[in-house]
Amino acid sequence: MMRVVWVLLLVFCLVAAYHSWLHREMSRPAGILAAEEPLQGSAASLSDIQKDEFRIKPLATFDIKARVILAKRYWFGQGSGLAPVDLALGWGPMSDSNILQHFKFSQSDRFYFWSTKSFPVSRDVIESHTANMHMIPANDEIEDVLKAVRPGNIVHVKGYLVEAFAPNGWRWRSSLSRTDTGRGACEIIWVESIEVN
Repeated sequence: MMRVVWVLLLVFCLVAAYHSWLHREMSRPAGILAAEEPLQGSAASLSDIQKDEFRIKPLATFDIKARVILAKRYWFGQGSGLAPVDLALGWGPMSDSNILQHFKFSQSDRFYFWSTKSFPVSRDVIESHTANMHMIPANDEIEDVLKAVRPGNIVHVKGYLVEAFAPNGWRWRSSLSRTDTGRGACEIIWVESIEVN
């Protein structure tokens, strides 16, 4: 009986250590680390993409350089096989450690949440310079990179904002705005390339 207790305790400690490592924040200097606004362009000339059973329709080209605020893996749900990683990203003022230290952030059920006791920037700035983005890797190499991304990393992602369709009628459509909030406001990105610093 004692052996079982010790094994369970060891497993619990290993899981806790892994969780702590997974969500560790890389320290970054003060100042804006990702100054550029995301770039979005026309995808009118692009063809649909097939990934496993999903049909992917490009809605816009997309290029973003941002600080990773949170990263979350998903293993369950229809979208998990398509987009196994969500990144909550901040750019402009929301990539600055001096600003971010005033906030608490969390991710759950494909949403991200923030709270603050003081507003170092306006609500409009927060909502237009942070977003939870569902990442669809274009290949296994990009998937491995996405799974290794940690809070505090600076990522440069290029690809497409997309709408995904499954044979059972399920569909998932990206937001095309950086200023919307709530349900439907997340970006769904087909990731063609990613650089991590």
